[in-house]
Amino acid sequence: MRFIIYNLGILLLAAYGEFVHWLETHLLKCPFKSTFLIDCPGCGLQRSFVALLKGNISNSFYLYPATLPILGLLLFTMLHLKFNFKNGSIIIKILYIFIASIIIINYIVKIKTKTLL
Repeated sequence: MRFIIYNLGILLLAAYGEFVHWLETHLLKCPFKSTFLIDCPGCGLQRSFVALLKGNISNSFYLYPATLPILGLLLFTMLHLKFNFKNGSIIIKILYIFIASIIIINYIVKIKTKTLL
């Protein structure tokens, strides 16, 4: 039985690695960047998510600082929809404002440091 569980774990790990590799090779092109040749406020989210799936949290944060808060917001929203927390809607609104602030500040920093390209 232990042998079967071990082999199943190896297969799941290999499938996960293949899935992450597939995501890396099938990232969507940014229409804003294709048109205007500069990053949009959302550029880096896909690469950040892939880095997070690989377990590289610092690289994920460097690529797009709002990735972890966005995932936290999605998780909290799903939990709120299931359990209907007392102040859940207010917390969701605060998280949206927090995430929007991160995105705007990150974009301003990219403009100031001339790293939009």
